Amino acid sequence: MTGSTRSSGGLDDRRKRLLFRCWHRGTREMDLVLGRFADAAITGLSQDELVQLERLIELPDPDLYAALTGDKPLAAEYQGALFDRIKAFRAVDHDA
Repeated sequence: MTGSTRSSGGLDDRRKRLLFRCWHRGTREMDLVLGRFADAAITGLSQDELVQLERLIELPDPDLYAALTGDKPLAAEYQGALFDRIKAFRAVDHDA
């Protein structure tokens, strides 16, 4: 998989921006983790979850990736249910 499989058609501007930013992180590993999650979940995220996602994607790729892989703890202000969902989503093989 090399990019989004989801069209941004029908999404509000905020969700379109988030979908794009999740797929254009700067490192391929984070593109795949956040991009795939956004493809699958962006339409169902609540306003609070959108805020959380906007905050998470401001983190530098190395820090966020280290937290997702368990190599480094995530700062308390970024922890929460959405981060846990992304981490659990990452652990599943979505190409299978």
